[in-house]
Amino acid sequence: MPLVEKGMDVAQQILTSVAEAGTHLEDDDIVAVADKILAIAVGRVVDYTRVEPSFKAMKLAEKSDLEPGFVELVLREAEHVYGSVPKALMTMKHGVLVANAGIDHKNAPPNHACLWPEEPNATAEVLRHSLQELTGKRLGVLLVDSHVAPLRMGTVGFALGLAGFEPIRDCRGALDLYGKPLLITRMNLADDLASAAHLAMGETDERVPVVIVRGAPVKVTDQYDSGALRIPVSQDIYLTVFQGMEKTV
Repeated sequence: MPLVEKGMDVAQQILTSVAEAGTHLEDDDIVAVADKILAIAVGRVVDYTRVEPSFKAMKLAEKSDLEPGFVELVLREAEHVYGSVPKALMTMKHGVLVANAGIDHKNAPPNHACLWPEEPNATAEVLRHSLQELTGKRLGVLLVDSHVAPLRMGTVGFALGLAGFEPIRDCRGALDLYGKPLLITRMNLADDLASAAHLAMGETDERVPVVIVRGAPVKVTDQYDSGALRIPVSQDIYLTVFQGMEKTV
């Protein structure tokens, strides 16, 4: 795809690029989209050299080897900041543990950073509506970003927002190979698909911000719960176990 600019009609550009690739969208396709192109299209790109940093931001910037204006953006966007390592602050944003509140230097102009869409699930729903209106097809939409998992090297894709399909498969009560009922297992279909799409998209200059997912074992439907991906902090294995050791900034 071409570089996305503020004001671009992303839905129309997706369909143009799909046609140029010699294909088309079909019923039950899930259109996986890098969240960054949607954020850029609505102007969620900030020149952080023009952001006035607070004293707190300047101290954190020195500690984490980040630009003070960039850190100030993180502090404004994050729901919670837990601590830092070089080049990253661990934060909570939209119920997701993620570096730098999802704010990213990568694939943004020099001295600029790209913020997440303000409401990722609503953004996915708007895009889904536009694509369905333009194509007449029944579709799902998945907003894809990348993050790092505890004690694992490298980025993996995850579902930042979604629309039009059930993101979780509840396996509780089903039997395993030995006839034992599963007690807590639920499959995160949305993150599984996002990770596969992320592999096709890449992280550098590939210019592949859209992936068509076809034939995946998910149900495309208007009756879906985009909030099903979230788990309360009180039930989360990571935060619950480490809560006593948490160092809050």
